[in-house]
Amino acid sequence: MSEKPSYEEPEQSIMELRKESIERKRVEEALRKSEEKYRDIFENVSDFLYFHDLEGNLVETNLAWKREFGYSDEDLAQLNIRDLIPQRYRHQFDEYLRRVQEKGSDEGLMRVVTKDGSERIVEYRNSLVFEEKRPIGVRGSGRDITERVHTEKALRESEEKYRNLVERAREGIAIVQNDVLKYVNHHLAEMIGHTVEELTDTPFSDYIHPDELPSVLDIHSRRMAGEEAPSTYEAAVRHKDGSRVDVEIDVGLITYQGSPAVFAIVRDLTERRHLEAQLRLAQKMEALGTLAGGIAHNFNNLLTAIMGNTSLMLLGTDADHPSYENLKNIEKLVESGAKLTKQLLGYAREGSYEVRPISLNQVVKNTAETFATTRKDITVHQELAGDLLGIRADQGQAEQVLLNLYVNAADAMPGGGDLFLKTMNVTDRDMKGKPYRPRPGAYVLLRVRDTGIGMDRETMQRVFDPFFTTKGMGRGTGLGLASVYGIVKAHGGYIDVDSEKGRGSTFYLYFPATERRAEEDLKSIKHLNKGNGTVLLVDDEEMVLEVGLKMLKKLGFTVLGAKGGREAIDIYEAHKNEIDLVILDMIMPAMGGGETYDKMKELNPNVKVLLSSGYSINGHATEILNRGCDGFIQKPFKMEELSGKVTKLLE
Repeated sequence: MSEKPSYEEPEQSIMELRKESIERKRVEEALRKSEEKYRDIFENVSDFLYFHDLEGNLVETNLAWKREFGYSDEDLAQLNIRDLIPQRYRHQFDEYLRRVQEKGSDEGLMRVVTKDGSERIVEYRNSLVFEEKRPIGVRGSGRDITERVHTEKALRESEEKYRNLVERAREGIAIVQNDVLKYVNHHLAEMIGHTVEELTDTPFSDYIHPDELPSVLDIHSRRMAGEEAPSTYEAAVRHKDGSRVDVEIDVGLITYQGSPAVFAIVRDLTERRHLEAQLRLAQKMEALGTLAGGIAHNFNNLLTAIMGNTSLMLLGTDADHPSYENLKNIEKLVESGAKLTKQLLGYAREGSYEVRPISLNQVVKNTAETFATTRKDITVHQELAGDLLGIRADQGQAEQVLLNLYVNAADAMPGGGDLFLKTMNVTDRDMKGKPYRPRPGAYVLLRVRDTGIGMDRETMQRVFDPFFTTKGMGRGTGLGLASVYGIVKAHGGYIDVDSEKGRGSTFYLYFPATERRAEEDLKSIKHLNKGNGTVLLVDDEEMVLEVGLKMLKKLGFTVLGAKGGREAIDIYEAHKNEIDLVILDMIMPAMGGGETYDKMKELNPNVKVLLSSGYSINGHATEILNRGCDGFIQKPFKMEELSGKVTKLLE
């Protein structure tokens, strides 16, 4: 019996085939969707995704390349990555290929040129791709970080700039956090004698002077607690050697490394206090100078009257007359008084100056020779520069300065010693570290050093004060160095002193230099010249006017007198054709000498005027002389001096 054919097996196979087909389609659909999802991600991710072969040819890129760099698909298909790198960096690509093949991956920064020619900075991460264990290319991703790099660079430059500013600042700068110094600049470290390393991460209170510590801590704690506290205050810090340094502190709250902190600017007040002391000294000297000048001016008027009357009496008195010697003694005493007022005016910078180019070397030689003959126990050493420039100065005043310094040195060496005199050419650049700012230019320096007893600090601070002396009652006026100070200042110079108890003293005198050749000293006239003509004498001091008129009459002149400027104008207007010379006082009430002279010039442009004053030829007198005044005579004056001045102007 034959068997029936079986249909179960074929039917089962068909079912299985259908099932497999459905599964395959499902897998294929899932794969397609996965590929679409991957492609969507690949194309739309913001990073640059790519695949290139081992030669650098781009095989696959995403939309980010086209969007950010401007290239089309056709451009990218024909480009090698080398083409996208600026010429100056292309050698780096070969190094990159070598690294990725050796290590299997690489990351770093690379510059890429866009379609429009601009450059971008790309941060990349790459890995080597294998097929059947053989490397076939590189797959990677990149991100445009151009803006971030530029921002970081700008930030670094900004930080570097501010760090340089902080480090180079002339003030001390510190950051205090949790009562600890987190940052200090070098200036602050130098200010208190430490290094930056010694100060960093140490309690700031360790460096506050004990006298100031309670108040500083109180201000600091209130500020950190957000309470009202001074933002600027004065305190003192402690130097490493234990000394006190007065400072001014500016503070403010900041955030430092994420936490509250105090930012402090610390200024050393030492120089400011020193300058303030110098200013107070200058103001005191100026005030004393004004007082001394006023006293000397009035005293000179008295001396003029005494000298004039004495000269008149001597003219009519024979040498064998009983009163002759007394009159000569009066004359000598008046001359002594005149020397005293000369010192006062020297301090007040109101001395009688005839400024002209002179040789300081010659003045040093002459005065040193004179001094050496009076003090045989003192050896004078001279070191004078052969090429020394000239100075513009009054010969007599320059001699007075040197002689006063010699006498001061001699007083400091009662048992004898050595006096060193040195001259040299310098400039304002050689005068650094002084309590003043010298005017730019060339100077002549005179250094006077003795081997005497020296001075302590207190004496040095008062050494130029008028009437200050260490010689004791009756042994000195205290005007010698005061007049030296005034004369040097009046000549536009500077003076310093350096001394130490038991080690002598050194004075430094700086005079503005001139290229003009020194002029020879002119000798004053010592005899009387009889004259003729009419002289108008103008002075508000009746005693001076009276004796002046008598002296002029005795010299042979016809005289007119006026007690002030207004009266002088009236007299001159009435007699201008007769008056040959006007002797005009500079300081008068109501109408001073300058205004009187100007009005006389209006009446007669050729008027001859001899200016007279108890003050100096400097200042107001110089201004009048520059306007055309013919000469100057300082009170008190003798008959011989008056005769010489008047005769010279009328010749």
